[in-house]
Amino acid sequence: MILSGPWKLQHFEVGEKPPLELAAPGLDDRFWVETHVPSDVHSTLLARGLIDSPYYGHNDAKCRWIERKEWWYRTTFELEALPGETERIELVFEGLDTYASVFVNGHEIGSASNMFRCYTFDVTRIVREGRNTIAVRFDPLYLHHRDKEQLEWSSYTKERPWIRKAAMNFGWDWGPRIVTTGIWGPVRLERRRLAKLTSVYAATISATAEEAVIQISAEVEAYRSRTAAVAALRLLDAEGGEVASATLSMLDAEQPLIGGQAALRQAFPNAIRTKGAASAELRVANPRRWWTHDLGEPYLYTLEVTLLVGDEEVDRYEQPFGIRTLELSLEQPDGSPSFAFILNGIKVYAKGANWIPADHLIGSIPESTYRGLIELAVEGHMNMLRVWAGGIYEKEIFYEECDRRGVLVWQDFAFANALFPDFNHDFMDNVRQEIIDNVKRLRNRASLALWCGNNEIDWLYDMKSAGGEITGDFYGESIYHELIPGLLAELDPYRPYWPSSPYGAQDGYDANDPNQGDRHNWQVWHGSVYPRMQGEKPLLDYSIQGVTFKNFKQDFALFSSEFGMHASANRYTLEKNIPEGQFTWGSAEMAYRNKDTNHRKGILLMEGYTGIPRDIEEYMNFSMLTQAEGLKYGIEHYRRQRHRNSGALVWQLNDSWPGTSWSMIDYELLPKASYYYGKTFFHPVLLSLEHEPGEPLHVWVVNDTLEQLEGTVIVTVHPLVQQGGAAKTAEGTRDGGIRQFTLTAVVPPQAALRLGRLEEAEALAGLAPEEVLVELSAAGFSAPVNRYYLRDPKELRLPAAELDVQVDEADQTVTVTASGGAAARLVKLELPLGGVRYSDNYFDLLPGESRTVRLRHPDGLPLPWAALRVGALNAAAWLGKR
Repeated sequence: MILSGPWKLQHFEVGEKPPLELAAPGLDDRFWVETHVPSDVHSTLLARGLIDSPYYGHNDAKCRWIERKEWWYRTTFELEALPGETERIELVFEGLDTYASVFVNGHEIGSASNMFRCYTFDVTRIVREGRNTIAVRFDPLYLHHRDKEQLEWSSYTKERPWIRKAAMNFGWDWGPRIVTTGIWGPVRLERRRLAKLTSVYAATISATAEEAVIQISAEVEAYRSRTAAVAALRLLDAEGGEVASATLSMLDAEQPLIGGQAALRQAFPNAIRTKGAASAELRVANPRRWWTHDLGEPYLYTLEVTLLVGDEEVDRYEQPFGIRTLELSLEQPDGSPSFAFILNGIKVYAKGANWIPADHLIGSIPESTYRGLIELAVEGHMNMLRVWAGGIYEKEIFYEECDRRGVLVWQDFAFANALFPDFNHDFMDNVRQEIIDNVKRLRNRASLALWCGNNEIDWLYDMKSAGGEITGDFYGESIYHELIPGLLAELDPYRPYWPSSPYGAQDGYDANDPNQGDRHNWQVWHGSVYPRMQGEKPLLDYSIQGVTFKNFKQDFALFSSEFGMHASANRYTLEKNIPEGQFTWGSAEMAYRNKDTNHRKGILLMEGYTGIPRDIEEYMNFSMLTQAEGLKYGIEHYRRQRHRNSGALVWQLNDSWPGTSWSMIDYELLPKASYYYGKTFFHPVLLSLEHEPGEPLHVWVVNDTLEQLEGTVIVTVHPLVQQGGAAKTAEGTRDGGIRQFTLTAVVPPQAALRLGRLEEAEALAGLAPEEVLVELSAAGFSAPVNRYYLRDPKELRLPAAELDVQVDEADQTVTVTASGGAAARLVKLELPLGGVRYSDNYFDLLPGESRTVRLRHPDGLPLPWAALRVGALNAAAWLGKR
């Protein structure tokens, strides 16, 4: 029975009312606020008009009172009949945020102290026939940390190390402090007879094209002694056909007893619950293996485990299951260091981003948001998402979509940027159960590639100790280096574990060493000075040269698991949440959207590349362009180092509120310019130009596919302004001053190959480098066109362009043409509606070139065509019929 609602919600001052009074079945709660679960207090109050949107203006500050109150939830359910002697009824909460006391029919049945745990309560003895009442009290967090020892380091607030709750709720450098509370996971009542499955674990031991071996283990618990039970295992293909099966003897009624067990069980048959465990191997002939979407089909079987007592089915487990092997390779065949994921024997170049919760109000995130973001990731050629430690162990829908769509998941445990009290027995018991709950919940997911102990803690402990901020012990170290790996060895031994991110040090360098493990590049944007030795005081370089994305080219990391830079959110996202008259560059409201620790970094980055923006239009355009070109510059560099570098995960994919951040997709699910650029720089086949001003143009092809590529790469140099006449070249005559060169390409599978070079002067043929665009295209194999400018935007001689816009509402297309004889830079289409999908956006047009963009809304909402806006960096905005 799913207990989604209606529930009732009310708040009180701490201690204002006796708990048993508010939990009493007969309490009159008619005048409480109606809600549903999963949800949270903020979302309910917002839906009922009792608070203003915490994302509008400074309203999050107006909501701080919520975290100081005691909150109560109440609901009722009907029970048709009391449980029989062999039955059990359990009340299950999949997410309680955070300190809660649970009451049933006025009885306090238990408590919760961890947002990340699943809590199950046996209510067999206290339910009654007919109406039953559930009440849940949530304490304000300060009651549980105000008397605790403050540890030396905890980013953004010292209160959170003792509290097992999403760290980002306390505020981070991309989001505000909104401390949520409430029932954030599903609630259900489970009624069973005789026995139940307590655990199912399935792991692919080996998988070739000819045969796969899968080990399946199950654990059960019987409600009475002397219960015999078996588990029927079946693996079904996508059409429902059985491909393998086995039967496990889980409980033996004739199990020999020792000592006084026989007498005790005879006298007290319900007192001793019998537990059993068994395992078997399933062999699947000619298996269809699970692949990331870029390497093959993410094929899913269905694993079915049925628990039988006699001929009666008493419990069942079903879950999609992908047959695949996955390893983390830390050494190349030649003995040099590596950090690469090996899927079914094939090295995967990990392309993707870091994932944060899709809303600060975590309990209220709709499944459509998860589906939309992961769909966008796949369409953007991403094959890995890292679930960051300062959020949550994500909801089932996230992993379901990653399984289904072929996206690998790097899963952090929920420990981010702080010391944690591993010296406290109660805290460690709580953490231990959190790990057990989530490992058991997620370990059968095909998409789950890696467990990671924490975010940046090992690295920053050394930095902050060297800088004098930390003078004591590494509290929390035993969690990542003892507790977690010990539990994984027992619960999920076939999946790799990595203790921290970044992690790995060699020859005295710190944990962010590019020659070992994974790396976070925060030289770009944050200005961190590298290389750095362990114990060396960290340095920051807040200068144009210190934060520029050109520093990516000095990074030869084995795996780049965090890097990025800010960009503005889209116009609609900002205008919707900023008070009238405040949507201006330099306003207090715009500054409030940016939660980073130093706003100079973004200004310096733009100053060195686009120039400093003068108004809000330039800020949106300049920051978008800087982020897009910066990520392109860095990721193409990493991919050209494919023999060494095995992954690039951008910080970050998404936003949790409508702010200015590192995200590629903003809060309203509107992609930024960098996302559209990513459709090229993350494409499995990348044409890449390596060039610095005054130096030769090096032409590369990166091939992530399993097939050899054969054909030619065409290098075309276009003037930015349409020219008459013809230009003679060594390879023929081209109209309008265009020069073209061809290079033969034979590129092995999974390789990066430099095809050749052109001297800059030869490519320009008398034109100024500030006046051209270089285009790479392919013939003989499929690859997206890639375009480059030979100088930074602030140096380009880019005259004003004119745009011709044709709208076909029936076909839901917009055709844009650069009609005025000049190239149009960063053409963007905008509608005042969230979630709109554009087949392309933020693109460049050569003189006379047209592009047709298809628009749709995933929910089928009508598009506000009259409010369409089309503009470019160097073209006045075209406005629809308003």
